[in-house]
Amino acid sequence: MTIPFSKYQGTGNDFVIIDNRTQYFPKDDTKLISKLCDRKFGIGADGLMLLENHPSADFRMVYYNADGNESSMCGNGGRCLVAFAKALSIIENKATFEAIDGLHEASIEGDIVQLKMQDVSEIKKDAAYTFLDTGSPHHIAMVDDVEKVNVKAEGAALRYGSLYGEAGSNINFVQQLDNAHFAVRTYERGVEDETLSCGTGVTAVAIAAHTNGLTTSNKVALDVQGGKLSVQFEKTNDGYSNIYLIGPATFVFKGEWQ
Repeated sequence: MTIPFSKYQGTGNDFVIIDNRTQYFPKDDTKLISKLCDRKFGIGADGLMLLENHPSADFRMVYYNADGNESSMCGNGGRCLVAFAKALSIIENKATFEAIDGLHEASIEGDIVQLKMQDVSEIKKDAAYTFLDTGSPHHIAMVDDVEKVNVKAEGAALRYGSLYGEAGSNINFVQQLDNAHFAVRTYERGVEDETLSCGTGVTAVAIAAHTNGLTTSNKVALDVQGGKLSVQFEKTNDGYSNIYLIGPATFVFKGEWQ
């Protein structure tokens, strides 16, 4: 079987993307998905996405982690899939699509994609961390110097620790740089390593920073290892709504896997 694919990245968070509107891709073949994402023996990516038809939205997003298992929402992946949909002429400048956590809206101008995330109402605050779900679960820990953190070791210890059980959580280490400016490094479950960027992660960081009084701004700049993102939101009586993840989504290359 020949599998045409495209490679996209959003601030270094990279993805293999496949047009599966004809439903030819073997979605239950976790070994194949894992091999396609393997950086030594495959194409290499943090995850794999399928673009599929949807009865009412522009398309459906199906996302798999690099380990081959279907995963929760991926913000940078969603932004890259919007860019891929535009390249296929499925959309022009606006999109509505369904992901595992529900419907999303997005807009694209040049290589900048604004993706509307789900509302957030439940936030757990502890002296040592904040936890919330922005389509994927995120543990946020503030640190003095994010560059000195051993993200893989410390992230794995928390991800596999007793706090989150078998399902685990993504782990974010955060340094405040200014009132509305933070540096973030993320250990991502499913990848089981640090990734250069995590969209749902920076979304969680921005909201956690606001709810903890670290920023008074409703738009937050976030420096990740692969570039710069921003998150804007509205505070409501029930939590946070109109949350947008904003940043570049870039085509890298395309090819065929045989």
